[in-house]
Amino acid sequence: MPREALMRPDSIKQGLLLGARVEGSRAMATRVKALRATVTEPSRGDRLWDVEDVSCYLGVPVGTLYQWRYRGVGPTAFRVGKHLRYDPALVRDWLLAQSA
Repeated sequence: MPREALMRPDSIKQGLLLGARVEGSRAMATRVKALRATVTEPSRGDRLWDVEDVSCYLGVPVGTLYQWRYRGVGPTAFRVGKHLRYDPALVRDWLLAQSA
C-alpha cells in the first residue's frame, strides 16, 4: 500500500484496506494493462512537467492537482520515485477534453 494511503484518516484507510482485499490479481492486471494502453511516449523535446508546472499552466493551486489525482478526475500523472510527473501532451489533451 502506498505510504500516502497510510497517512490518511482512519475512515479512508479502512476503505482502502477493504478495497485492497477485494481486488484480486486478475483485476489489478486488467487495470495495469488499461493504463499501459493509454500511456504515450513523451516527444524528445518535451520534458515531463512537475506539479508546479501543471499548476502554472492550468492556473489552479497545487493542492487542487493533488485533490484531482486523489479523486481520479485530473490529468494523468506518473509517479517517478517519490515525485509526480505529467506528460505535457496529456495535460493539453485533458484540457481540450474538458472544454468539449
